[in-house]
Amino acid sequence: MAKANSSEWRGSAWSSCFSTYWRSNMQKKLIALAVAGLASASGVAVAQTNVTLYGVIDVGYLYASGNAGRNIPGNNTFSGLVDGIDAGPRVGFKGEEALGNGLKAVFTLEYGITPTRNGGLGNDVANGLNARQQFVGLSSSKYGTVALGRQYAPGFNATANNDALDASNLSIQSSLSAIAGDTITPNSPGRFNNAITYTSPTFSGVTFSAIYGFGETQGTYPGTNTLTYNDKTTSVSDNGQWGVGLNYANGPINLDAVYQQRNSVVGSPALKLPGNGDSINEWYVGGTYDFQVVKVYASYQGLHNNNDGAFYAIAPNNNFWTVGLTAPIGRGTFGIGYGRMTIDNKNIDNGNSWGAGLMYTYPLSKRTALYAAYSYFSNSDTSINGSSIANPGALIGAPGESNFAIGAGLRHSF
Repeated sequence: MAKANSSEWRGSAWSSCFSTYWRSNMQKKLIALAVAGLASASGVAVAQTNVTLYGVIDVGYLYASGNAGRNIPGNNTFSGLVDGIDAGPRVGFKGEEALGNGLKAVFTLEYGITPTRNGGLGNDVANGLNARQQFVGLSSSKYGTVALGRQYAPGFNATANNDALDASNLSIQSSLSAIAGDTITPNSPGRFNNAITYTSPTFSGVTFSAIYGFGETQGTYPGTNTLTYNDKTTSVSDNGQWGVGLNYANGPINLDAVYQQRNSVVGSPALKLPGNGDSINEWYVGGTYDFQVVKVYASYQGLHNNNDGAFYAIAPNNNFWTVGLTAPIGRGTFGIGYGRMTIDNKNIDNGNSWGAGLMYTYPLSKRTALYAAYSYFSNSDTSINGSSIANPGALIGAPGESNFAIGAGLRHSF
């Protein structure tokens, strides 16, 4: 009996230990498999997500000088280091995640930097926050891309495509279009806030793009100091912006056509005053043809402002054309450009500004280049202050006077 009981006890204990051991090991294996599965799933997600850090650092020396103006003795002169003579310094992050069926999520966060001064990421000492692009969107190789945020309008890329002087700060189109108040320019006005964009796939070399930027303007309700979106003071169309563009790029040919409009221009906060509340309309055509030995450039653009008074002065009616060419010299590229703008001043004589420039870029590698550039501007008595931008917020040119700028620097992209 004792033997039998002993045998039964030993069997029962062994069975219990085996059961405990089996359960413990199976639990460990299941946990390990679960962790491995999670790690594998995470690995797939990482493999499908691509984030890129990129940027440009461009610093150069600039000397600019011009007559200070009628009845003002002396010259305006600037001499010093400046940021971005050739390309705006920036740091950006862009990425995409595959969502399946050819669809992917995309984003870009891009901020200006000021290498020569005490400005951090996205902070300009003179002008405050400097966000170049900030958007998120969905992209399909079959249907195109829709994105939301601060983005390039069609005119930004079109003007950069067709500028023999690389859309630099010493380029004729870049300087005059920005100073005249145009949004078809390769400068900050060519980026729209609060914007929805659509960019089509490329079909036989043709790409269509469109943008709408919501004005989101508040007004002061009558009899109060309170800012409001009340429809007694504002409309949802106030200060909205939109544009469309077509690009054709095939072999040696590039062609661009753009139309952009600022709706119901009322200032911010909204000021419902006589002479404002109408649109500003702009158009542009430009192109290049590469003959291999030389590449030729040409563009024409116009602006019509339907407002009056101060709201007309922010962007007076103007017409503007440019021509240029580039050619390889040694390992580098030499460019020359000329442009002329006519300003309709309404109540006084029309004004005009013309400019000419030269530029040479010498690549040290695929990402690093040396450059040198020169530009000259001449302005009529009733023209804008046509000039290159010598340093942030300081223009050398004056109406009725001539001015020039010469600069050289180093650009590195990463």
